[in-house]
Amino acid sequence: MLSSSININSLFNQDILYYWSTPFFILIIFLEMFFSYQARVKNYEFKDTATNLYFALINFSLDLLMKGISFFVLSYFYQKRIIDWEGNQYWAYWALAFLGQDFLYYLQHYFDHSSRFFWAIHVTHHNSEYYNISTGFRSSVLQPLYRYIFFIPLAFLGIEALHIIFAYAMIQNYGTLCHTNFINNKFSKWWGILFVTPSHHRVHHASNTKYLDKNMGMFLIIWDKMFGTFQAEENEEDYEKIKYGLTKPLEDKGPINIIFHEWKEIYNDFFHRKKHLPLSIRLKYVFMPPGWSHDGSSKTSKELQRELKNTTQEVRLEKIKVE
Repeated sequence: MLSSSININSLFNQDILYYWSTPFFILIIFLEMFFSYQARVKNYEFKDTATNLYFALINFSLDLLMKGISFFVLSYFYQKRIIDWEGNQYWAYWALAFLGQDFLYYLQHYFDHSSRFFWAIHVTHHNSEYYNISTGFRSSVLQPLYRYIFFIPLAFLGIEALHIIFAYAMIQNYGTLCHTNFINNKFSKWWGILFVTPSHHRVHHASNTKYLDKNMGMFLIIWDKMFGTFQAEENEEDYEKIKYGLTKPLEDKGPINIIFHEWKEIYNDFFHRKKHLPLSIRLKYVFMPPGWSHDGSSKTSKELQRELKNTTQEVRLEKIKVE
């Protein structure tokens, strides 16, 4: 076992990482607030930032409650591992830990956007109309209840539970730093070949039709490029300005509704609005992608993007005819 020959658990520990990174992020957030004020850019709003803190506290509390369960499950599969890593395989072990974690997070993130059931949990990270580093703490509040299930393959491949969680925390810290408007998309030309940049993640948080459900990666952007979910940020001169938040802005931002609003919509669809429909159809309103409807009354992101593409092509053809 790798950790028995190399005493690294005292360093590669999620709790220690949070202990040192928390003051760093507090400083960065205050600096971003200061520069936003200096630039007279409204990147922050008090109630929105307070909501980010509220979400982070709930998420952290759930993380603590679920810590024992997640470690138990991951450790169980670690005992069934198919690889025993030796001390001289240190770099290969950690390469798998981080690359595997990043890929599995991409898959989890893809599921979060591809099923309304998971979207109801993940939507809390997207329901802010502001985009700043504190938005990175606007967590998918209930995600600790199931997140660890996606990481089981790593345990099965011989990565210890402690190190899986550490790799997750490191990658999330990097992703948090990508929640900023102060680094433009020119940065993506070189760093963005392999890695997620603020420009990439701005696209992910945008509610513009072209940008919906794009750039799911948190550390490496290569997964999006490989699996067809990549979208570069367009210049505002060539495209519309980025709009953050949901496609349908949230009216009730109370502390309960802001977490459970999509669950309430699912409940109303299943038990009230669509109760006349067969059970098989009503279940699709729970598990199909957000926006799915049996009658076309609402549309998924892919359907909306297909319509936008067709409309854009028609406009271009009209311009060519006129010229």
